Amino acid sequence: MSLKPINPPGAKWPGVSQAMAVQGKGLLISSGHVGVDVNGEIVDSSFEDQCVALFEGLGRTLKEAGLGFHNVARMTTYVTDYEPSLIDTIRKVRANYFNMDAPPASVLVGVQALYDPRLRMESDIVAVYE
Repeated sequence: MSLKPINPPGAKWPGVSQAMAVQGKGLLISSGHVGVDVNGEIVDSSFEDQCVALFEGLGRTLKEAGLGFHNVARMTTYVTDYEPSLIDTIRKVRANYFNMDAPPASVLVGVQALYDPRLRMESDIVAVYE
């Protein structure tokens, strides 16, 4: 399996690849992950804590599938009450999980609400088996 970041000249954006070329044996497509702890309880102490909990949960799902963050080709994140300052927090947390020299293709969408008002963000991913 290989993931190759594709960033045409002038199109590179901090912390995001414009596309990922995928060659592999199969895909893992996740449903939305949210910031819950190992017991399924929503982490609502802060936006950053919830972001960390989301990535930790995503990591548990990837591990269960026999994958890691290096296998993620695309990530879509939905954020409620989005304001531009939140991107700094998201980037800071993402950098602890992804190789930022070859980050996945990503989209961030501001939304009105998620299924529980305590949730501020939700993410889904496409990952590639080696």
